[in-house]
Amino acid sequence: MKKFFTATIVMAVLLITSTAQAQVKIGYISVDNMVSLMPEAMSLDSILGHYQSDTLNPKYAEIVTLYKYKDSIARDSVHKAPESVLKQISTELPSLIYQLKNWDQISARATENKQNAVLAPAYRKVYDAIRAVAKEKGYTHVANREAFLLAPDGDDMTLAVAAKLKVKVPAQMPIGIK
Repeated sequence: MKKFFTATIVMAVLLITSTAQAQVKIGYISVDNMVSLMPEAMSLDSILGHYQSDTLNPKYAEIVTLYKYKDSIARDSVHKAPESVLKQISTELPSLIYQLKNWDQISARATENKQNAVLAPAYRKVYDAIRAVAKEKGYTHVANREAFLLAPDGDDMTLAVAAKLKVKVPAQMPIGIK
């Protein structure tokens, strides 16, 4: 048992020493800033506007109309609906009321899901370009720029990734962390 323990310690020391001697090169980039330069992101406002007007607004109007209709049936005392219909409506009305009261949250979540779906290909392209640039330039680690308070400008991968994606970086976009 003592030999096993000693051998384990020796192996751990050798592993730590070899790892410490390995060349570590860290690059960084703001993934969100890079995605914002992609063509997919440029048309995002238009896509979300159409989604709002073509999908969400009609869905809200449909819920309002359905609620008014079912509420009128439940409240109508002149033309009394059959008991089975009233029972079904009484189980459906709370869901409709919930949707109407919480429509802002529901539509915000739906809009966020749509935005994520539209931007997913752009994020995939950016991550693939980051991997390619990291491999070409010998980076062993790549972090999001916002994780650093201070880092050398030479390790900012923004321009190299933008070139790989054939995306123009505006002059006002911050490159490097000063």
